[in-house]
Amino acid sequence: MKQPEQPPPCLSEPNTQGIIKGSDLFGYVGIEAAGFEFNIMVVGQSGLGKSTLVNTLFKSKVSRKSCTPNYEEKISKTVHLQSVSHIIEEKGVKMRLTVIDTPGFGDQINNENCWEPIVKYINEQYEKYLKEELHVNRKRRIPDTRVHCCVYFLPATGHWLRPIDVEFMKRLGNIVSIVPVIAKADTLTMEERLEFKQRIRQGLQANGIRVYPQKEYDEDAEERILNDRIRESIPFAVVGTDKEHQVNGNKVLGRKTKWGIIEVENVAHCEFAHLRDLLIRSHLQDLKDVTHNIHYETYRVRRLNESNTKDIRAQ
Repeated sequence: MKQPEQPPPCLSEPNTQGIIKGSDLFGYVGIEAAGFEFNIMVVGQSGLGKSTLVNTLFKSKVSRKSCTPNYEEKISKTVHLQSVSHIIEEKGVKMRLTVIDTPGFGDQINNENCWEPIVKYINEQYEKYLKEELHVNRKRRIPDTRVHCCVYFLPATGHWLRPIDVEFMKRLGNIVSIVPVIAKADTLTMEERLEFKQRIRQGLQANGIRVYPQKEYDEDAEERILNDRIRESIPFAVVGTDKEHQVNGNKVLGRKTKWGIIEVENVAHCEFAHLRDLLIRSHLQDLKDVTHNIHYETYRVRRLNESNTKDIRAQ
């Protein structure tokens, strides 16, 4: 498989000169254990606040449209992929965070096969890693561009999963860890939100869609209890913003409405904090492990079997 040529990486440079310190985030982030690279893909139609949510997660302009992307390939008229990298530092340990955005996904009248560029990109990163592993003189540490998590944005319709959501998550659930979220959840009442979440979970189960964390990967009873709590919350109902407001004398991230301030980090208002904890605190290393030990390993075995089959036929 021939790899497309990629331009050199681009590091966005906000006020912190490309470095986000761990103390600037929401307390402990967990990069000390994970280190090196963490790659998040965000998928969803335009207008769902993907960039805003990513910026809220890391309290910085991580997703910057003004920055020349690391990777940009217009594979079809509807979907192209853009990735922007940033360096996060905590306790002297640096981690390269890459956010892969999917502009145009699901925006067209005809969305047939619009997931193909995304599947192609994910598999290309596995292939790139595999080729590095197979070199006679391997690098001491192979650069990791594999997608460790795909955050899938569902519009807050209050109805059922749309056919495009079902098709996408069915196809990607076996090659990447998917975390579904309800975008702009403040447009639903609390009752509507609970009903919608239940319908989504029913739809996921009915269609055999695998989302993270999967039960079969729970290693012990303690982890199962923690992950069951997460599974009961999925999809996370989230609200993103980069605006700060005064609430009871404190500055809080929130959205101002005529009814009051929706506080992003207040779990009584939305589940942004639960998503943040999953991605960059409690499960960051596990997401990397599942990517390497499950998704990449499945790809690696399949590709090596294909190669062996070709060699046998050639003899």
